[in-house]
Amino acid sequence: MTTSKTRPSRNEVQDELKWDLTDVFESRDGWEKELKAVQESVSDVTDYKGRLDESGAVLLECLEAREKVLKRLNLVTMYASLRQAVDNTDPERQKDSQRASQAESKVNASLAFAEAEIMSLPDGKLDDFIQNEQGLEPFEKYLRDLQARKPYSLEEQTEEALAALGPLFSAPYTIYNRGKLSDMQFDPFKDDKGNEVPLSFGAYAGNYSSSPSAAVRRNAYEAFNRGLLRYRNTFAATYAAQVNHEVTTARLRGYESVTDMLLQQQYVTKEMYHNQLDVTQKELAPHMRKYAELKKRVLGLDKMTFADLKAPLDPDFEIEMDYEEAADTVEKALSVMGDDYSEMIKTAIAEGWVDYADNIGKSTGASASSLYGIHPYVIMTWPGTMRGAFTLAHELGHAGHFYFANKHQRFTNAKPPRYFIEAPSTMNEMLLGHHLLKDTDDKRKRRWLILQLLGTYYHNFVTHLLEGEYQRRVYELAEKGEPLTASVFTATTKDVLSDFWGDAVEIDEGAGLVWMRQPHYYMGLYPYTYSAGLTVSTIASQKIFEEGQPAVDRWLDVLKAGGTLHPLELIKKAGIDMSEPEPIRQAVAHVGSLIDELEESYS
Repeated sequence: MTTSKTRPSRNEVQDELKWDLTDVFESRDGWEKELKAVQESVSDVTDYKGRLDESGAVLLECLEAREKVLKRLNLVTMYASLRQAVDNTDPERQKDSQRASQAESKVNASLAFAEAEIMSLPDGKLDDFIQNEQGLEPFEKYLRDLQARKPYSLEEQTEEALAALGPLFSAPYTIYNRGKLSDMQFDPFKDDKGNEVPLSFGAYAGNYSSSPSAAVRRNAYEAFNRGLLRYRNTFAATYAAQVNHEVTTARLRGYESVTDMLLQQQYVTKEMYHNQLDVTQKELAPHMRKYAELKKRVLGLDKMTFADLKAPLDPDFEIEMDYEEAADTVEKALSVMGDDYSEMIKTAIAEGWVDYADNIGKSTGASASSLYGIHPYVIMTWPGTMRGAFTLAHELGHAGHFYFANKHQRFTNAKPPRYFIEAPSTMNEMLLGHHLLKDTDDKRKRRWLILQLLGTYYHNFVTHLLEGEYQRRVYELAEKGEPLTASVFTATTKDVLSDFWGDAVEIDEGAGLVWMRQPHYYMGLYPYTYSAGLTVSTIASQKIFEEGQPAVDRWLDVLKAGGTLHPLELIKKAGIDMSEPEPIRQAVAHVGSLIDELEESYS
């Protein structure tokens, strides 16, 4: 187990553990030149300002010029972001990330006229342009979506001003991450032998919260929460600024509520949103309470505290695994997806798409980034166990989604809908779990694998789903004009957790600080989409296991579709109707069946 005292600095990490960013830019100097050039290229688009109502041909020329600039901007901003992600302590990388963000804001402000002019076009004129200019066909969905936003658009100068204020509006997210990754300090805690152990945000989340030792879990939890408490008022002011900005923007634009505004951006109905939160919580809670009680009994705990929820149920059983073995296992598990998908996975592993080093200043967790025209990149920290294989499969699911969407769609249509974004990633976890389960008759290993799948459901159906419920309640408070303070956020979090866990888990004051742990609250209505994506992948993976190739083909078609369809229509291509609650109920029932099998294995 590494600590902040033994982790290397970034420049001490072996190259084979790092990703290779030279595919994006040969060097930082190359990035520097493009940063300047892409800002200068904005005139290629602004030359069309005030002319978009002239003809379909002029509109097409402007859209193509705009798309070209945005493709280049994507590479500039992502390169800076990726460099910072692996070392948040480096002042130069921090500065470069800020410069890229400022450039992005400047470019977006300059290009804002295009969307404003398109939204001001009479419906009939836009229809005429689309009908008579064949080249506009790939842009039709984008144009129709803009028209749908027309009732909520502001005057052109106002839209340009709002775009120019982009860095200010994203400041809460930047401040949160900077505080979490660079400034936050924690006191050491004592382990079960009385030794003092250093503590960091990443070490708690990645190691100590799931320690086999109750003393380590609980002592680390107490020390972690004491650290969070020191920052609660600053983080509360930061999050309140985010929420108030969103609420104010929704009112300025004339939306009924901030939820309406954020859901329109996702093209998700209120019914789909509330179904995901309400059905999952109501029907999953009994299963998860049963799971918590099973853990308490099997582990011989005096009580089930919030600190114990991630305790390993079979702490003496662990499957050690190095990265190379995990990559090979993931390749085999995902071979069911066909030759093209398998080749993408092999290329990602062999050609430096994945950064799995553990170094000081590296961002916690794991994620995948889409770079149009290059290839995706994955960041994670290798844990040395088979659990890492599930993380790798998950992030390569995102990478595969981006890869196929970018390959088959132009830049304007490549970005997948957020509601669906976690489906391809969790699909890969389902495929990996199925592959490993069918290849073993060992009762204990099977039980361990079921626990890994339950870890996926806990992460998406519990952790992130309850974050989504917390968000829903915070937005309701903000709409009513209630003050948003640390005590309000903490009390709201405790209420959400208590409603879900009931008497099965002790919810203390520290549990109320969960709102300080995740950056997802700064990304609109993101948390609930984790459970939506896992719902889809659960049902779609079952179809693959039952039907074979036809279901695989449907899934690949969905990946290739990128952002050409809204979520409901996109998911229907996979044979699933998310306008109804039934898929959610089926997915939750599957979780219940896993818990039942787990309980039976201990009987």
